[in-house]
Parts: sequence; C-alpha cells; structure tokens
Amino acid sequence: MDIFHVLTLIGGLCLFLFGMNIMGQSLERRAGDGLRKLLGKLTTGKMMGFLTGLAVTAVIQSSSATTVMVVGFVNSSLMTLKQAINVIMGANVGTTVTAWLLSLSGIDSKNVFVQLLKPSSFTPVLALIGIIFYMFCKSGKKKDTGLILLGFATLMFGMETMSGAVSGLKDVPAFQNLFLMFRNPILGVLAGAVLTAIIQSSSASVGILQALAVTGQVTFGAAIPIIMGQNIGTCVTAMLSAIGANKNAKRAAMVHLSFNIIGTTVWLTVFWIVKSLFHPVFLDQAASLLGIAVAHSVFNVLCTVLLMPMGGLLEALVKKLVPDSKTPETSQELDERLFATPAVALERCRVVAADMAQCAAGALTDSIRALDDYTPELASSIRQKEEQSDHYEDILGSYLVKLSTLQISESDSAEAAMLLKVIGDFERISDHGVNILESAEELREKGLHFSQAAAQELRVLTDAVEEILALALRAFEQSDEEALAAVEPLEQVIDSLKEQLRTHHIQRLQRGACTIDMGFIWSDLLTNLERTSDHCSNIAGCVIDLVHHDMNIHQNLRAMQSAGETFREKMDGYRKKYALPGAVN
Repeated sequence: MDIFHVLTLIGGLCLFLFGMNIMGQSLERRAGDGLRKLLGKLTTGKMMGFLTGLAVTAVIQSSSATTVMVVGFVNSSLMTLKQAINVIMGANVGTTVTAWLLSLSGIDSKNVFVQLLKPSSFTPVLALIGIIFYMFCKSGKKKDTGLILLGFATLMFGMETMSGAVSGLKDVPAFQNLFLMFRNPILGVLAGAVLTAIIQSSSASVGILQALAVTGQVTFGAAIPIIMGQNIGTCVTAMLSAIGANKNAKRAAMVHLSFNIIGTTVWLTVFWIVKSLFHPVFLDQAASLLGIAVAHSVFNVLCTVLLMPMGGLLEALVKKLVPDSKTPETSQELDERLFATPAVALERCRVVAADMAQCAAGALTDSIRALDDYTPELASSIRQKEEQSDHYEDILGSYLVKLSTLQISESDSAEAAMLLKVIGDFERISDHGVNILESAEELREKGLHFSQAAAQELRVLTDAVEEILALALRAFEQSDEEALAAVEPLEQVIDSLKEQLRTHHIQRLQRGACTIDMGFIWSDLLTNLERTSDHCSNIAGCVIDLVHHDMNIHQNLRAMQSAGETFREKMDGYRKKYALPGAVN
C-alpha cells in the first residue's frame, strides 16, 4: 500500500463522512413536520418512548443527534428524565440502520436481479435523480429530496473508495498483526471508543469497520469488541452538549453514557466467558459487511433487553452520579441544543411565543380592569407581565435569527419569519397595557372621573378591544379560520369607534362637560386601545400570510376586505354589537 492508496483512503473517508452528514441534515429537513408530530406523541410509556427514539434516529441517521436533542428537551422541560431514558434506548437501536444500508455493498452474486441491489448498481441512478431534483426543481422539499439522494450516493461512493483503497492491506503483515492485537476484547473496546469519540458518530465508525472488513483480516472476534466500544465513544457528543445545562439535562447525557457502559461491560463479560470456555469457530472467521451489521444490531438490542426493565434503577443511578444542587434550578426557555433538530427548535419557539402572547394579553386585559378596579397589586402584576414580554421578545428574536441561519425548509423559514413579526406586535400590546395603567393611575392621583356617558362609551370600546385580542390569540395559537376572518372586520369597527368617541369628547368639551386634563387622558386611552387592535390585525395578517405561503400582509388584508358579502356581514354584525348608547349628554 503506497502513498496514493493512503490519499485515496483519506478522500474516500472524507466523501463518506460528508455524504452521511448531508443525507442526515436533508432527511431531517424533509421530515421536519413529521418529526414534530412524532415527538409530540411522547408518553411516559416505555415502548412509545423507545419506538420514538428508534424512529427519529432511523430518519436522521444519528443517535448522537437524537441524544443531543433529548438533552435539549430535558433542559427545556419538554421531556422528563424518565421519558428521555426510553428515547435514548430506542436511539441506540435506530442507529444500526446505517450499517444495514452499507452492508448492501457486500452483495456478491451473478444473478442480475441480485446485482441490482448492490449500491454500485443503483447509486448512479439515485445520483442522477438527485442532481435533477436539486438543480432544476424550485420546491424546497424537492431540493431536499435531491440532497438526500446525492448524500446517499456520495456516502456509498466514499464507502466503495475506502474499500478499494484498503483492499491491498490484506497482504500487509503489520495490518494482520494489528487486528490480531484487537482480539484482546479490552483493546478492541478502547479502539472502537477512541475512533468513535474522534469522529463523533457510531454509524460512521461502523462504516469504517465495514470498509476494513473487505480485506478479510477483520475477524468477528476482533470486530465485536470494537463495535461495543463504538457505542461508548458515541456518548462524547451528548456529554459535550450537556455542558452548561441543568441537572436533569446532564442526567440525560449520563443516562446515555451509563446505558452504554453497563451494556458493554455485561455483554463484554459474557463474550469473554463464551470465548474462553467454548472457543466458537465463527470468532476466527473473517467478518463480512452483513455480519458486522448483524453484530451491531444484536448488541444494541441485547443492551436494550437487558436495561429497559431496569429504567427506574438507571434513573436512580444517574441521580446519584449527578446529585441535586442546594439551589433550585429553572429550565431554559430556549435551548440552542435544539438546533440539532431545527424543526423541533422552531416548535419550541412557537410554544414560547404562545406563552408570550398570553403574557402580553394578560397585561392588556388587566390594565383595562385597572380603570375601574385599581389596586397596587394589580399594577405590579401588569408591569411584571410587560417586563416578561420584553424578555420573551429579546430571547425569541435572538433565537429565531440564529435558527434562520441554519439550513431549514421553506415552510419552517416562513414560520420563523412570521414569529419574528408577531413577537414585536405582542410586545407592543403589553406596552399599551402599561400605558393604559398609567392613565388609570393618573385618574386616581388627580381624583378625576369620567362622566356616565363617557364611561359607557369607553366600556363599549374596551369590550371590542378585548374581543379582538381574544380572536387574535385564537388565530395565532390555533390558526383558527373563523377567528382569522373576524379580526379585520372588528378592527375596522374599532377604528370607527375611536373616531366617534373622539368626536363625542370634543362635543363634551364644547359644552363644558369635560376638562382639558381629562381630555388628555381620554385621548391617550383611545390611542392605546385603537393601536392594540391594529397589532391584533397585524398578528392575524401574519398567520394568514403563513397559511397562504405569501409574506405580504397588506395585500392579503386588502384581499380579505374586498372578499365581498362575508366581510361586510361581519362588519355589520360588529357595528350592531358595539353600537354606542344613546345621544351624547
């Protein structure tokens, strides 16, 4: 084996790792919505958690990515430690899918139909389809499909290149001695753990082992301990991701490590005893690509069978290893570890944005209540909600901008843009709540009171604003079509109400029934209430844009207004519902 074979080996390894990375990222984007739905069905049931971890890992082709995602979930209180244990066990089995795909390279038959199953036969076709999808299709989903096929083709080409480059090693005595050394199970485990820790992917390290197996020098006796060690090495990624996380997230990463160390220790002991007492013939036979895939799967299934019934003990163990701190910890609202799965990170943004919406709406409705029923406690609560809304806007804005720089699907990108828009509207609604509170405090400090007519008119306007706020929340949280259709007609009615109330106030001023000081407060109240309805209209417009896949809020709102009878009927209904009482006094 000369320098050119070494260069070919390095090139093949690079293509293999690059193809695996591209395929995994593209699969994740393509299945973004499906991943969110799948993870949303998590329950405390062992089997459901196990199957979820298995399915997610099989899709994104990386148990490390799944475990990092789980650490993020636990850190954000989206998942309990008990649930995380079951998902991690499923991830360990799901990661074996890659080895089965790579084992197809080992098919050897002269039958035409069997030959067609070899990657070298169908990979060029997949690459051709992939490049057509990627270069000539405009749809983001089709482009991702193209990248999946191109990633797989690159992965398999890298695998073939590595196998070809190392094939000459079968006649090199030093290489033969190397794998004779790995027949010592302890050394095999260490080699597998170190290699996997360096490249941070057990799937990739198993692939490298399969590539080396084509030399015929890798026996099952050497391969099995290496596979066991690879499961330990893959824990490095999760352990690194847990740095800076809360206690439960660190425990989730420790579950991954403990699971693999305990499983490896038990089954390595069994392997050593069997090897020493019975000397199975197959351990001295050359391992095939298929044989390595089988060994990888069997080992991970055996670890799961051994430890799944002891999930409670595993949980107790990691709680001992990572004890509770004396000071209580809070979960992170938004965790960048979730960037490992952008679709799930975006779902977390929507949950936090919904919390922000409730917080901002609470500030506004409480401030309206403060006009008639002011208390210092209520005022403090309103200001706290406004500060919390500011906090939400800061963290969500920063997080969404970072998320938007990742490779995400078109639909996820549109939703991220929508959330960036609406959080500004929610924050301004909370600001208007504080402004209304300040008007209530000014009335109280100056001993001012509205006339009966003014108070009745203001009640009509505040009722209308509270309804449009409730509609906007429902539209945002549920994409409720009925609520979406009702927001804009009511907003138009509120605009009209504001002008009527302003006119009536001027008439009262002219008759001397109102003071200048009261007039300033009245004007501020009308402005804040009307602008709140404007923000509600913006929020509904953003949701409509997302539904229509067209981020043009003004055009879509104009289209709604010109929609005909339905819009006018709703407006007429709201005019009657919020008609001002009697004539001005």
